[in-house]
Amino acid sequence: MYFLSEDERKHVLKGLLPKSRELSVAEELRGWNWPRPPLEPMYPVRLALFEVAGKYCPNGRDLFLRRVQGLTRKPTRPMLAGAAYHETLVRVLVRAKRYIYEKGVDRYREIFIALRETPAVDPGAWWIPEAGEALPEITARAELIHEFEVDRVAARIRDCLARQAHIAEDSLVALAIPVVLEQKLDGSILGLSQNLSADALTLSEPMVVDLKFGEPRDFHRLGLVGYGLVMESVYEFPVNLGCLVYANFRQDRLVVRKEFHILDDELRQWLIEERDEKMRMVAEERDPGVGSSCPRYCQYRDVCHPS
Repeated sequence: MYFLSEDERKHVLKGLLPKSRELSVAEELRGWNWPRPPLEPMYPVRLALFEVAGKYCPNGRDLFLRRVQGLTRKPTRPMLAGAAYHETLVRVLVRAKRYIYEKGVDRYREIFIALRETPAVDPGAWWIPEAGEALPEITARAELIHEFEVDRVAARIRDCLARQAHIAEDSLVALAIPVVLEQKLDGSILGLSQNLSADALTLSEPMVVDLKFGEPRDFHRLGLVGYGLVMESVYEFPVNLGCLVYANFRQDRLVVRKEFHILDDELRQWLIEERDEKMRMVAEERDPGVGSSCPRYCQYRDVCHPS
């Protein structure tokens, strides 16, 4: 799902990338300026990026209940499903890289066989006991993702082998699967967790990719710019572009749509404001009250609406 189609690639290379490189981001909003305002954290609180960027609860009261009152809840069905689907995708791509190194270019057919024979779902996955009656549906959809991604990887490997007669294993991995999965980032100097994990980072261009299963939300862009700022603070190079990948299911089909976003001043300022407000809430132990519209799948709905 992280691979671009030819049309998407043209749109990025000929349209968005030149525009993003010309973008004049305010210097104080670049991640490498973390020791100075407005990026300098106002409170000694460290938040996970999903706690800052997630605005499913309109008031952020879920953060207050979790971090101040110490209330914990089991993962909801959408959370379990999302974890399963992410894990399936990562398993395919990581194993594809591993099989290329293990089997080599000359045994490329064995790579395809090994990928297809690898189970879509890890039988020991943490979420399986929690899934309950939803397990069959989640497993079936995970298998659909597995089939889709294995076919995409196989096609990309075949294409590289057809175009590069003398390619070796390392080059094949870099060309056919040019993404880093679950990129680990330390966001502590920006007031975020030191154990952040970006879904994917493309190697051809510093572009953060975030995969979502569900309906698009405008605040999903906050996750992209959050990872971009952290990357800038750690590696000190500009990250101007992000991609949201939305995957949904229609009967036995997987439908994938991509949204590309330039990480401009407006997005950066929005994330900083969200971070500061939520830091203040936790540091001052301030209850924001029940929101005007609570999602039915919220983990803390029974607390805010006990009736």
